[in-house]
Amino acid sequence: MRKFAGETFVIKYGGNAMGEVNLAQQFAEDVVMLKQVGINPIIVHGGGPQISLMLDKLKIQSEFVGGLRVTDAATVEIVEMVLSGNINKEIVSWINHAGGLISARKLRRTIKDPDSNIEKILDLGFVGEPAKIDPQVLIALEESDIIPVIAPIGMGENGETYNINADTCAGAIASALAASKLLMLTDVPGIMDKNKKLINKASLAEAKAMMTDGTISGGMIPKIETCISAVENNVEAAHILDGRVPHVLLLEIFTKHGTGTMIY
Repeated sequence: MRKFAGETFVIKYGGNAMGEVNLAQQFAEDVVMLKQVGINPIIVHGGGPQISLMLDKLKIQSEFVGGLRVTDAATVEIVEMVLSGNINKEIVSWINHAGGLISARKLRRTIKDPDSNIEKILDLGFVGEPAKIDPQVLIALEESDIIPVIAPIGMGENGETYNINADTCAGAIASALAASKLLMLTDVPGIMDKNKKLINKASLAEAKAMMTDGTISGGMIPKIETCISAVENNVEAAHILDGRVPHVLLLEIFTKHGTGTMIY
């Protein structure tokens, strides 16, 4: 169990595992156990369902384009409140703002007009992408008892707040730290082949081929793209895990065949 002592694991936490009380408690216990055996876990949390619930309560309209929430000035205030307020506010606030961990830039996406076939730029508002990760705060915490919990929020050049996709954020942090593992908790078992059978391991070349031939499609594409980018940039392996499985982190890390898909 101590074979990974001293290694850094970046864990993207979200989906059903985040909203179900028993799974959330088990996740917390497992992360503490990782810390106790000498691993340095870093949590990057999502919060899509919680943000949507709060926006509904406040009767603020929200829409998605290409899987990303269009974020105007009113929405970004709610995003920041939920992400930095509900989960370990003190540490999240310290790392993201005082620590200057995530510098962000506005994310720009293009879409092709079906009538004119001309590409146009989509304005997603305060949606950003990591421009720079400064890992010094996280490195300083490695020898402490603190487990960093990071909200996927970045600061722009002029102090504006940007909402960043949690998967993208976790991948960028894992790469900046040259983490041993990027573990992404999702709502699916992992990569499934065309016969709906779980693929336990896939090389970079195999993962890219599966995106080309359609084995990987839909919402899995950006997750796998994040995993591929991380492995191409200093991360030893990336894992897609089903957050609905009790103790899925321990099953993946400490059992012979694991429970999800590892990309290496």
